[in-house]
Amino acid sequence: MTIAKSLQVKFNQALRDRNLLPAHAKILIAVSGGQDSLCLWHLISQAQAQRQWQIAIAHCDHRWRADSADCAAHVRSLAERAQVPYFARVADQQLCSEAAAREWRYRMLTEIAQTHHFNLITTGHTRSDRAETLLYNLMRGSGSDGLQALGWQRTLAPDLTLVRPLLAISRSETAALCAAAHLEIWSDSTNQQLQYRRNRIRHQLIPYMATHFNPQVEIALSQTAELLDEDVLYLEQQAQALWQPDHFPRLNRQTLQAQPIALQRRAIRQFLRHYLPQVSMGYGQVERLSRLLTAPNRSRSSPLTSDAWAEVNHPWIELKLAGASQ
Repeated sequence: MTIAKSLQVKFNQALRDRNLLPAHAKILIAVSGGQDSLCLWHLISQAQAQRQWQIAIAHCDHRWRADSADCAAHVRSLAERAQVPYFARVADQQLCSEAAAREWRYRMLTEIAQTHHFNLITTGHTRSDRAETLLYNLMRGSGSDGLQALGWQRTLAPDLTLVRPLLAISRSETAALCAAAHLEIWSDSTNQQLQYRRNRIRHQLIPYMATHFNPQVEIALSQTAELLDEDVLYLEQQAQALWQPDHFPRLNRQTLQAQPIALQRRAIRQFLRHYLPQVSMGYGQVERLSRLLTAPNRSRSSPLTSDAWAEVNHPWIELKLAGASQ
């Protein structure tokens, strides 16, 4: 079986097993010009007629490289040859970090999708990316949510889902398909620069682990992420049942006290994300509310943000916002 046929079978199997990319969907394909996104584009375009998808290509230019405009033109040419719509966004200011670039890119993809009524965005994240992300988050001290690392899909906005259909496919396989299908890869020189931590994981840490510990380390790490993904989904559902959005932002202490600590923390994190969505919730904020579960009445947390704190008004833990009517 050729590499193109093998990956098409693997791709279609993932769609069936996980109910991804249903027939008649409107799919916005994020294409950077690199091998993974070109492989994604090829596999989707090959299955398009059978599944009756409406597809388009989106390209986000971070302006990090001198050749970024040429890369965008290359992706535009791909879309024009395939006669599919093409949408582009160019960063209007310097993006100072990988995290900032990622946040900007997803914001632009969401904007394009919502403007043009796409209900799915696909990206070319692979099994290799999933393994690297697990290690990256492990070294940052992430819990299970971070370690589950690149799930198959997640909600970006109402009626808009991000889908990663290539998580069963490795980076070496995407390169092989591009070569077999004569797809011109636009190499990103920044992927070789070792000042970026993810590149050091990719080019130094994982090869070292494969040589000295487990030749199949990438597969093993990806399987671990898959198991954690399923665990996190279950825990999120259980935690959500412990509180509901209300006109008054508050948690019932008695309800949470009866639960295992893992569910307590998860429910508190969900609560804070709902009422303080602009804030990146970390371990510290969650622990400040956790301590109030057994604190005396009228106890107050240290600040959660510059203008938010929590206070015990038994049986409730109430979220207080400066300037808001309580």
